[in-house]
Amino acid sequence: MTDTAHRPVVHNDLHRTAAVEAASAAATASRKRRSPWVGHAKSALKHTALVAFGFVMLYPLLWMIASSIKPSALIFREPGLIPSAIDLSNYSVGWNALTHPFSHYLLNSAILVLGVLLGNLLSCSAAAYAFARLNFKGRKFWFAIMLMSIMLPVHVVIVPQYVLFSELGWINTFLPIIVPHLLATDAFFIFLMVQFFRGLPRELDEAARIDGAGHARIYFQIMLPLSTPALATTAIFSFIWTWNDFFRQLIFLTKPDMYTVPIALRSFIDATGESSWGPMFAMSIVSLVPLFLVFLFGQKYLVKGIATTGIK
Repeated sequence: MTDTAHRPVVHNDLHRTAAVEAASAAATASRKRRSPWVGHAKSALKHTALVAFGFVMLYPLLWMIASSIKPSALIFREPGLIPSAIDLSNYSVGWNALTHPFSHYLLNSAILVLGVLLGNLLSCSAAAYAFARLNFKGRKFWFAIMLMSIMLPVHVVIVPQYVLFSELGWINTFLPIIVPHLLATDAFFIFLMVQFFRGLPRELDEAARIDGAGHARIYFQIMLPLSTPALATTAIFSFIWTWNDFFRQLIFLTKPDMYTVPIALRSFIDATGESSWGPMFAMSIVSLVPLFLVFLFGQKYLVKGIATTGIK
């Protein structure tokens, strides 16, 4: 009786399952018939939108490249990307237009960037190791103070810094810009590397201590080699921000011999007379080449460093 009573239920379930499978198969077949056209249309629309958005983002750079090969009189008269006349002399004129050849200002910027970059790598990584691995009194408090310094505008501290560096006789030298970076003043990079160091297993430190290693050896031989993505991210951002910095360099570097690339480019603009727009755009393109090369060769480490730091 029990088997007989359950047979209709089982039979109905089988019919219902078969109907569902048939409907699913029909829907799948319908999607397969329509998917090639729908997929191609969506892909074409997406790529068109990406190309249009990319063109909008690159338009200022393309316009500056086009303006660098136009005669100065046509730059604002013909704002399009295709020049009616080409004047490549903007590069030679711009290279020798100022007190020194433009290579002099490129060298000044390179020296400044190198000092800031090395200072950030050494000091910020050391401070990050202390916050991430050492247990000292007031660590959370000082870490919070360090994070709060990110919100402090540079304009608030520039006046006391200028007074201090003037008393030390450092004005018109690279010291006012390089020395603060040797003292771990970039809280963003400290926080970046603290997050990365915290993601590294503490078992590495314990194993090194068993072998008799101290904090200095752990820092230099274990932590730094494993922190290549975070260090590369710090180096790339330090290079870009220092190379493009105008405000601090304008404040502390007032002699033409000490001018860097941003200040030299500003010298092409004359507020009272005619500005050399063509040579200025040409030298702007030259000044972008180091940034392009650094980003091109460091893009892999930059993406990896930001991604791994965010995950951890």
